[in-house]
Amino acid sequence: MNPRIQRLRKLSVNTEHTLSIERALHETAFYKENYGKYSIPILRALNFFDHCQRKTLYLGDDELIVGERGPQPKAVPTFPELTCHSVEDFQVLNTRDQQRYTISDADIETYAREVIPYWQGKTIRERIFSHVPKEWQAAYEAGLFTEFMEQRAPGHTALDGKIYRTGMLDFKKQIAAEIAGLDYLNDPEATDKAEELKGMDISCDAAIVFAERHAELAEKMAKTEQNPQRINELKEIAEICRWVPANAPRTFREAIQMYWFVHLGTITELNGWDAMNPGHFDQHLAPFYEAEIAAGTLTREQAKELLCCFWIKVNNHPAPPKVGITARESGTYNDFTNINIGGITSDGKDGVSEVSYIMLEVVEELHILQPGNSVHISSKTPDRFLNAACKVIRQGHGYPSIFNPDTYIVELMRQGKSLQDAREGGCSGCIEVGAFGKEAYVLTGYLNVPKILEITLNNGIDPVTGKVAGIRTGDPLAFVSYTELYRAFLQQLNFIIDTKIRVSNYIDRMFAKYAPAPFLSVVIEDCISKGKDYYDAGPRYNTNYIQCTGLGTVTDSLATLKKHVFEDQTFSMEHLLAAVSKDFVGEEFLRQTILNKTPFFGNDDDYADNIALQVYQDLLAAIDGKPNIKGETFHLNMLSTTCHIYFGKVMGATPNGRFAGKSISDGTSPSHGADTHGPSAVIRSLTKLDHTMSGGTLLNQRFLPSLLKRDEDIAKLGQLVRSYFTLGGHHIQFNIVDTATLYAAQEKPEDYKDLLVRMAGYSDYFNDMNADLQQEVIERTENEAL
Repeated sequence: MNPRIQRLRKLSVNTEHTLSIERALHETAFYKENYGKYSIPILRALNFFDHCQRKTLYLGDDELIVGERGPQPKAVPTFPELTCHSVEDFQVLNTRDQQRYTISDADIETYAREVIPYWQGKTIRERIFSHVPKEWQAAYEAGLFTEFMEQRAPGHTALDGKIYRTGMLDFKKQIAAEIAGLDYLNDPEATDKAEELKGMDISCDAAIVFAERHAELAEKMAKTEQNPQRINELKEIAEICRWVPANAPRTFREAIQMYWFVHLGTITELNGWDAMNPGHFDQHLAPFYEAEIAAGTLTREQAKELLCCFWIKVNNHPAPPKVGITARESGTYNDFTNINIGGITSDGKDGVSEVSYIMLEVVEELHILQPGNSVHISSKTPDRFLNAACKVIRQGHGYPSIFNPDTYIVELMRQGKSLQDAREGGCSGCIEVGAFGKEAYVLTGYLNVPKILEITLNNGIDPVTGKVAGIRTGDPLAFVSYTELYRAFLQQLNFIIDTKIRVSNYIDRMFAKYAPAPFLSVVIEDCISKGKDYYDAGPRYNTNYIQCTGLGTVTDSLATLKKHVFEDQTFSMEHLLAAVSKDFVGEEFLRQTILNKTPFFGNDDDYADNIALQVYQDLLAAIDGKPNIKGETFHLNMLSTTCHIYFGKVMGATPNGRFAGKSISDGTSPSHGADTHGPSAVIRSLTKLDHTMSGGTLLNQRFLPSLLKRDEDIAKLGQLVRSYFTLGGHHIQFNIVDTATLYAAQEKPEDYKDLLVRMAGYSDYFNDMNADLQQEVIERTENEAL
């Protein structure tokens, strides 16, 4: 890490997170003056252009890659068209212990005077909650599911390689050709297409203007700069910003800056959940790197410095602030940009290059929260690269996570993607996969599967609140067989899922109608040729996901009921439900019987694993193939982020011996402490599920640091990954940290400021996590052998 990168890193890490009201003020003033004068796509594009033309620019000392979404690093805008924060929201954000965003009293006063009155009753969030039926509201408030788009726009967008071949001026030519070819005689949508395409054209101009303003600023700064080296750097910045994004990049540095301007454009236009992702960034940059290395215009160290600058730029952009349930389901500054490293190319070859290895070095040396990063290990990936990744994992930062292209390519093709498009795909966000640059794959929210069993065991009543949360499925004391119990659970499951999907489809339509994204649409394949917005079936593929959470918890609970109530009759249903209702107080013998005498998921035990498989298959049957509004379908993935903590908070005790309020299991990982037979047994249990039927599965594993001290230990970790992926695993991630260190970090957080741990699909600073999140990591099984 050279001195420049040390300074940039220090500034990024030490800068506090703030809220900027600039975008909200610009947007509100623009809407007041212009709403009703233009079609919605053109209004949105002109609003984006206006902000790009007016926003405060930041060009810091030492920077080589330029541009910030806010007026300075870690300054996050608000998006009042989606959800208009209240004064109380700002006060909470300004004072809470975790995920704090500071904002001045003067800005809160200005926001209350200028922004809030205009947007009251007009936001997407208000449109949602004024529409939803009482059944949805009851289930949502009970914590049976969450809704991603009640505060953020649909996201999980990643790019392919088109922006490295096509500049904004080229896109404008494509748009002009499509407008010229519209058939107003035979195409009833021609007028709507024209408006959308005009909006895309304006958005291209906005991105160019934004870059040109940076060029002007760099030239102005160069005139007063005293350092000759910095003068030359500023002049080069100006030259680059006058070339990209207007034109396709010619050099390694221009390619990075090109992507960064596009990234900023998409997260400024709307705050999609998750942020924009570059996709296979190493594969996109490799041709530029190799050409310049051969020409002698770039050295390896210069390339590494530029990548470090980019990494730090991403770290400067925390997630927009969330409040209420949305904050509890994903409480982190991490905005989930995920750099895919390695994998395979679109023609099926190994995608690892020297740039891939440089990126791993950047991850290891910078040790910062963002961007997230993942390595993609196919059967064609060399062991050298896997071992290099495992050495970074050994550092205990929670990065990188590991994905299996051989499995997720099959997943994507099953959903209808072409082989080439599937190969170009990968992970955006946590563990969910899509066709990069060609797909809107929208995550609609988490499903609390154990909670569905909980209300089934209470005949549709939420025992935590006493309110109706589902449908009547029968008195559980009257069930005479496990089959009857499971049938009731399945009936409840289908009702809750259908309730969620109905509203998800409505929300999708609201975004398509009132909050289109013309700039994002420019860079996603087929939006221009269709004349359709990203949110209105413009992309080549349009997928909706429901993220199912708590497979381990629900499996172990069903195993308890099946074995002890119906088969062995160790205790009655009445006795078990009574113990659960009082959180096992006075019932420790019963609880220990459950914990020690029940087959649990994650131990390669067919008794439990077959139950997990049945639940998984029934989730697929309930979700997979349900229609969305864009002519395609819903699919499932097995993801929790931090929502398994929130879901646990809204639940009482469960039949598997879990106490009330404790987190449920994450992703497809076993319940905490339930996996007692080591990591090999865990992966054998998980691969009894067909991962290709999902859009992603998540497996967390934790190892003692002492297990990975030697090179041969690194090789063993690589072999574990290879074994899991050979059996069909989708994803695996590791925490390399012992329990003593985690407790020490709780006792003296000031001594562990840089301690990064892996949550469920992303990494976070341990000290930025609340006590519940910290405890969840501590309670994960600590493997003492590979």
